[in-house]
Amino acid sequence: MNGVHDMGGQQGFGPVLIEEAKPLFHADWESRAMAMTVAMGASGQWNIDLSRSARESLPPDIYLSSSYYEIWVRALEKLMLERHMVTAAELETGHMITPPVNVSKVLTRDSVDAALKAGSPTERPIDQPALFKVGQKVRALNMRPQGHTRLPRYVRGHVGTIVSLHGGHVMPDQHTLRALPPFQVRVEWLYTVVFEGPTLWGSDSDPTLEVTVDAWQSYLEAAD
Repeated sequence: MNGVHDMGGQQGFGPVLIEEAKPLFHADWESRAMAMTVAMGASGQWNIDLSRSARESLPPDIYLSSSYYEIWVRALEKLMLERHMVTAAELETGHMITPPVNVSKVLTRDSVDAALKAGSPTERPIDQPALFKVGQKVRALNMRPQGHTRLPRYVRGHVGTIVSLHGGHVMPDQHTLRALPPFQVRVEWLYTVVFEGPTLWGSDSDPTLEVTVDAWQSYLEAAD
């Protein structure tokens, strides 16, 4: 979807200000927000792409007025409401009213470190040869998807160069087609594509600037 989160090249937001020596969390509630998001994600009721989609599809006024971890909390509320794991009244009062929903997996304190180290790899076997090769010019499709996508809006329609192949990976656009498990999984080749700054931002852009994007095969077409 063309969501408000896709801000690359958008004007009016000012420069990106880099915070030097920033702390891991700016407030205690942020660490709890992360812990709740990780714990609920481990329940298996949604996948990482559904989680991203929930954040990216927040209303623009809420997204733009929220901090990083506020966006995480808003998305978690949305995911849990959609699956009847919490009610609006419980979110309002902060107290459980209805019995909890049974889930297939529970992340315990003793298993957190191992679970975070293991992660949830998206690499999968693939029996189809790669359509593109390193050094090849490709064009990002100028598409307007209705659902979730990982192809940034600012590279669509532009030509870049393949610099790396990463094997077969879960296609994120397909990974969000089912709201509940088992999830739809399609595997595609994943590439790293480099775009020159002036190609994306115009002749006034820094000529030494390069933008690197990881792009699934169905996002791309041959440019020569």
